Amino acid sequence: METSIEKITPYDEFNYPIPEAEFPKAGMSARAAAAIVISSEWTDANPMLNMSSFVTTWAEPEAAETAKRNIFKNYIDHDMYPQLFAMETRMVKWLHELWNGPKGVEPYGTATVGSSEACMLAGLAHKWNWRQKREADGKDASKPNMVTGGDVQIVWKKFLRYFDVEPRIVPLKPGNYRLTAEELDKYVDENTIAVVAIAGQTFTGEDDDIQGIHDWLDGYEKKTGISIPMHIDGANGGFINPFLYPDYKWDFRLPRVQSINASGHKYGLVPPGLGWVVFRE
Repeated sequence: METSIEKITPYDEFNYPIPEAEFPKAGMSARAAAAIVISSEWTDANPMLNMSSFVTTWAEPEAAETAKRNIFKNYIDHDMYPQLFAMETRMVKWLHELWNGPKGVEPYGTATVGSSEACMLAGLAHKWNWRQKREADGKDASKPNMVTGGDVQIVWKKFLRYFDVEPRIVPLKPGNYRLTAEELDKYVDENTIAVVAIAGQTFTGEDDDIQGIHDWLDGYEKKTGISIPMHIDGANGGFINPFLYPDYKWDFRLPRVQSINASGHKYGLVPPGLGWVVFRE
């Protein structure tokens, strides 16, 4: 005899199928729900072995306990949870200093759900700044473009599509798998909202030629009067360069670098899903 929804008891719940495409018509105990979730997880990857999505990590028990203790807090409710916001603000200041932000300015930035969100926020800031200046100068602001290399992470292509910015992606060449200044004259113009350079790209681990690009943009401004900012995608290198190569100028020491993003979870000891975007000022 077919079991009706009305007759289901807690003893029957393991036999009641979980619907795939419709809202469940019956509930179940927490113990049963946990058992089903655990059994479903068995075929997932082990996070400590997950190299493909750059989130291989491990966190101390104290970090896991802290997350568990705070799981019910509404992170965005700064009025009720001011200390969470204070911690985030403190870390933004740390990163601004780590990436050699200018002294005497108020650091500005935010934690994000991974570098993807950080890239979106940075890209939007550059778009709005470009648009505001164009409108103030009485010029057309309807055709923004962004220049980056073929080594760019997929999130930038998503940004370009989602926020209606023309993609100008410099192709890679055999033996050169990073963005350089070599062909920028074919891609940069008055509608370029920013040039995005990568610190630690995913193909080879190399940085783009950040200094060379910066110098080329200096020359471009002298020739045309057009000042174009840079964004550094430091998702893979943002927490490596400052420690291994402290004298290497890839960050806010270069005046055109107006924003930097990085991923916390790519470096270990941090649960996946933590990103940062920090602005020069």
